[in-house]
Parts: sequence; C-alpha cells; structure tokens
Amino acid sequence: MKRLQGKTAVITAAGQGIGRASAERMAREGAKVFATDINSKLVAELGQIPGIEAQVLNVLDAAAITAFAKEIGPADILFNCAGVVHNGTILEATEAEWDFAFDLNAKAQFRMIRAFLPGMLTKGAGSIINMSSVAGPKKGPINRAVYSASKAAVVGLTRAVAADYVTKGIRCNAICPGTVDSPSLHERLKATGDYDGALKAFIARQAMGRLGHPDEIAALVCYLAADESGFTTGTEHVIDGGWTT
Repeated sequence: MKRLQGKTAVITAAGQGIGRASAERMAREGAKVFATDINSKLVAELGQIPGIEAQVLNVLDAAAITAFAKEIGPADILFNCAGVVHNGTILEATEAEWDFAFDLNAKAQFRMIRAFLPGMLTKGAGSIINMSSVAGPKKGPINRAVYSASKAAVVGLTRAVAADYVTKGIRCNAICPGTVDSPSLHERLKATGDYDGALKAFIARQAMGRLGHPDEIAALVCYLAADESGFTTGTEHVIDGGWTT
C-alpha cells in the first residue's frame, strides 16, 4: 500500500519547482492532491497529471482561501509552499516590499492553516508542512534581510501551531532548504544581469558543490506528510547540502 493512500493533500505554489515536485510525488504516493497556483497556465498543466486536481488560488486573497477550503472540504495534509525572495539589505528595502514578503511568506500560511486546521481537528489528525528557509532561522545570508525575517516568522508560527495542537493529533513542521535549482531561482539569476556569474557564485558556496533538486525537497515533504513521521512535530528540517554545517 502506498504511504499516502487515502489521504487528501493541499499544496500552494504547486505550479513549478518544489511545489510541483511535491504535488507529483504525493500523487504517486497515493494521495488525492489539490494543487493550487496563481498561474492559470501552470494550473492547466498540473491538471493533466493523474491524481492531481488543479485550481487557481491567490493565497493573498483571504476570501478566496476561505471559499476554496469550503469547496474541497477537509484535508489530511497541508503544504504551504508559496513564497517570495526579496533581494537586498534593510536599507534597500521599502515598507511595501517588507509587507509583501510577510504577506506571502507568512500571512498566507497563517490564513491557509486557519482555513484547513478546523477540518483536521474534526478528524483528529493532520500534518501541516510550512516552507521556511535556512535564511533567517539558521543563517544570515547577505542581501536577504526582509526574506530572512519573514522566514524566521514561519518557524515561529510552526512551533506555535505544533505546541497548541500536539494533543489533538495535529503535527506541524517547517522545512528549511538551502539553494534549490528551480525556475524562480533562474529568474532571480537572470535579473542580476550576469546569469553565468551569479549561478557560479551560488554553486561555489555549496559545500556539496551543487544546488539542491526540487525532488529532494519533495521527498522530505512526503516523509513529513506520511504516518511514518508521526512522532515528529514542531521541528525545522534543514536540507541545505551542508551549507549551514
């Protein structure tokens, strides 16, 4: 029997990168996956994958989240993957950029958890997985002031949910990746104006001499979603190729 057989999973930002790899892997593991993304073209592609029901969802829209949760009903697994990377020091960041980073990286998770946690409590079981980062909770990379602060907030939220509902069958864990090879990373590299140089610099700081792969993160997501991680809650799982060692 597949380890996620009979479970329902909800994933945000499932259109590409870690989100897509996680959606595909959960579906292969037997879960019924509701994969969401703000990009309608990517959602259409997701909808062609067996085991995945894809839907456009803007996680910055509180009303849309509430309606979506009501439409699909209770979930066993929630993977909050949506996020944004702000580049720059605190003096280079605007208040609008700070607000956007916290809205997408932290408040969206707050809203998704509030929408799906009641159904999990009714079932008496549920696994919530929040995307954080080694930036903030584990390390202070240069030019990541706003991003690091917002990702540290994710860890605080994760611990709070885990502590508040540990006796109710709810588990909540955070994933803290290092640099992962994904479409969003390559977009940021192109934005530097020196794609090749920026890519070499990213790889050079990796202890393993390479970037992480989305499916490697997805494997950890599936472990935290499955019953085999039933004694694991309130943790930050670092998966960074030894960058913070």
